Amino acid sequence: MHRHHFARGAADGGSEKKAGRGRKQDRARVAKGQDYEVRYEAKKTGRSASSVKKAVKKVGNSRKRIEKRLGR
Repeated sequence: MHRHHFARGAADGGSEKKAGRGRKQDRARVAKGQDYEVRYEAKKTGRSASSVKKAVKKVGNSRKRIEKRLGR
């Protein structure tokens, strides 16, 4: 089972979650564990990093929803 799973790489759309997902969708998410992402979003919205983290907790890591939440 493992070998089969491993053999299916990103090219043929093997794993939807990890490899199949394009970079664009990934950009639409804020990784709250990544401080630089939080700082970037804070700077962009003119809010504090902690308010960005709170927003992530509240609405999830969708950049669109976070920015809406932070009132931008």
